Amino acid sequence: MEFSSKLLEKAVNEMAQLPGIGKRTALRLVLHLLKQPSDQTQFLAESLTNMRNDIRFCSNCHNISDTEVCQICANSSRIHQLICVVEDIRDVMAIENTGQYKGIYHVLGGKISPIDGVGPSQLNINSLLEKVNSGRVKELIFALSSTMEGDTTNFYIYKQIANSEVIVSTIARGIAVGDELEYADEVTLGRSILQRVPFESSFKNTGSN
Repeated sequence: MEFSSKLLEKAVNEMAQLPGIGKRTALRLVLHLLKQPSDQTQFLAESLTNMRNDIRFCSNCHNISDTEVCQICANSSRIHQLICVVEDIRDVMAIENTGQYKGIYHVLGGKISPIDGVGPSQLNINSLLEKVNSGRVKELIFALSSTMEGDTTNFYIYKQIANSEVIVSTIARGIAVGDELEYADEVTLGRSILQRVPFESSFKNTGSN
């Protein structure tokens, strides 16, 4: 792709670094921005800069937040003894959109994946174990995607807390194997949380098939 301007080329190359954005789409977006009033482009640039510089992670659940403690964890009407374990903020947003879940979350920041060099120490697992060991947690709900990496992560955490009295459940398999939570429709996802099953029975059933 030939460019008549080095500035245009640099902008397109940077835009093309975004997931799912190829060079042609990047060019179309950049040209669209060029047609907009300069202050609108400035607002976009400032919002991205502010997000990158000022965004924080909740000290309690590791969710993305504007404050030390996110709005969900700070909400006294939520059930703080019930923790839904998810991979990232997209899963929090998907579950919140169902309106069916009243507990709080714990964002792992990924899944165990040896092939990608991601082990337990790279994830927010130790802080979850500390919550369980504190005695303040009554139930953990595993809500990771139904992939090998998701199941591996679930089982690792389950083994770490096997001697605790915490109830461990997993969302019902209304979510198809391999699906990501963010793509599930709200009704299906809401039902999968309400109809959650004991985690031990879920992996025993899987192993017997």
